[in-house]
Amino acid sequence: MADVVDFPLRRPGASFPPAEYAGFREQPGLVRSRLPTGAVVWLVTRHEDVRAVLTDRRVSSNPTHVGFPSLLGKTGGVPSPDTMPGWFVALDPPDHDRFRKTLISEFSVRRIREMRPAIEQVVHDRIDAMLAAGDTADLVADFALPVPSLVISSLLGVPKADRDFFEAKTRTLVSTTATDQERETATKELLRYLNRLISLKQKRPADDLISRLLAAGTMSAAELSGVSMLLLIAGHETTANNIALGVLTLLMHPEWIGTEGIVEELLRLHSVADIVALRVAVEDLEISGQTIKAGEGIVPLVAAANHDEEAFGCPHRFDPSRSARHHVAFGYGVHQCLGQNLVRGEMDLAYQVLFDRIPKLELAKPVDELPFKYDGVLFGLHSLPVRW
Repeated sequence: MADVVDFPLRRPGASFPPAEYAGFREQPGLVRSRLPTGAVVWLVTRHEDVRAVLTDRRVSSNPTHVGFPSLLGKTGGVPSPDTMPGWFVALDPPDHDRFRKTLISEFSVRRIREMRPAIEQVVHDRIDAMLAAGDTADLVADFALPVPSLVISSLLGVPKADRDFFEAKTRTLVSTTATDQERETATKELLRYLNRLISLKQKRPADDLISRLLAAGTMSAAELSGVSMLLLIAGHETTANNIALGVLTLLMHPEWIGTEGIVEELLRLHSVADIVALRVAVEDLEISGQTIKAGEGIVPLVAAANHDEEAFGCPHRFDPSRSARHHVAFGYGVHQCLGQNLVRGEMDLAYQVLFDRIPKLELAKPVDELPFKYDGVLFGLHSLPVRW
């Protein structure tokens, strides 16, 4: 049995990804680690190994299997298909495939290209609001969080009059400072709202995602509610964190502003969903010479893979000139992020429009005083004070 190490949690003042990741990659085989919950799992840190795990049919993303890991306890858990019908990322093929096949055309490159004018308008509206309020802003609260929230609201068909409510509940849901009770309340209120919205779309369909999914007839109303909730959560804070960290990086490296390739490199560099891809072995398998037995938990570390020197030269350096398309920031295999084209489009437009309209944008605090997220499932910034 391999030695068991404590899981390297993010901590203030330390670099991200944690420095321990590099040492884990240098060890033969895999690393055995104890999570904060006490569970012992296998950590997968090399780029090649992470992709191997995420494409192996003997590895499951279904949290109902014995041994499935929970990283942060109750608030860091993955909803089961029983408690949240339609939460298809917790399903394995072929059950998972029914949902993905129905949704994939909605997030194609062509579809997101058609959405660009609407996304761009959302970005302009948020910048208008910031400029009208003065010459300072919190770029997280005033820009990075509302942009993806308003985009997904529009996509789902949430009426404009309800979007403030929708964004407020979403913000509670993804907040690292909210209590379990507050998140549970927000979840119930959002699900209640989504169920009413689905009922309304059944009677009066429109040109929106919920109406089109209802017309497809491949999922029940309860499943559609869960799918909508998943899209809302998956497409909100991850995108917001990427936008905020990307703006910070570009302010630190202004020579790259407006350059092609920045989005892929920012996705690789920050790897905000480092610890999201929790898995469990449902059959014995071997990865990098290490036998993983059925029932053992697996944590593929996305940031470790995206900072693997064998896959990306000088990985800690921000270098948009490199080819970074093989990163695993969106996962890999059948569970690769369905909304990745939407995330790319939102990030691209956010940077383009923001730096075009506010060319004098600058940090209002030194980088070492910024509040990075060390206590949540996703990496990011709690706030990003800027001025112009």
